[in-house]
Amino acid sequence: MNEETEFIIDTAKEAMNSAIEHLVKELRAIRAGKASPSMLANVKVDYYGSATPLGQVANVNTPDARTIAIQPWEKNMLQEIEKAIMNANLGFNPMNNGENIIINVPALTEERRRDLAKQAKAEAEHAKVGIRNARKEANNDIKKTDISDDMKKVAESDIQNLTDTFVKDTEEKLSVKEKEIMTV
Repeated sequence: MNEETEFIIDTAKEAMNSAIEHLVKELRAIRAGKASPSMLANVKVDYYGSATPLGQVANVNTPDARTIAIQPWEKNMLQEIEKAIMNANLGFNPMNNGENIIINVPALTEERRRDLAKQAKAEAEHAKVGIRNARKEANNDIKKTDISDDMKKVAESDIQNLTDTFVKDTEEKLSVKEKEIMTV
C-alpha cells in the first residue's frame, strides 16, 4: 500500500473512532437507575452571564446509589444551579438545604427503562451512520487515487474490515448499556 491509501485509511479510522467516542459520551449521559455525576454533564449554569458546565462551578458526587450531591464553590450559586437543573428537564427535583443541592434519583419505571433503551439504540444507530459515512468517504477517496485496481480492492477491503470492527464495537457498547438500563 502507498502513503496516500494509508493516509485515507487512517483518516477513516479517526472518523470512526470519533463516532465511537461520541457514542460513549452520549450513553454515559443516559441514566440507568444508578445515580451518577455524568447525569448532570450537560447542565449549564448561568455563571456571571456565561453558560458554564455544572462541573466547573460545583463539586458533583454521589454519596449513594440513589443520591447526587452538588456542593457549589460559591454559596450564591445555589439558586442558579437549582434553576439550571430544573431547566435541563432531566426529570429531577433538586432540594436546596442552604449549603448543598441534593437530588434523589427515582427508581426507573419499566416504561422509562424501555424509553431509555430506545434512546440508547438511537445513539448507537447514529454512531453506525457516522462509521458508514467514514467508510463511504474513504472508498470515494480510494477510487480517486492513481493506483492499480488490485491495490484499490485491497484498500477497500481494509476499510470494510475496519468498518465491521467499529460496528461490532458499537453493538457491544449498546448491548452493555441496554443490559445496564434494563437491570432493576
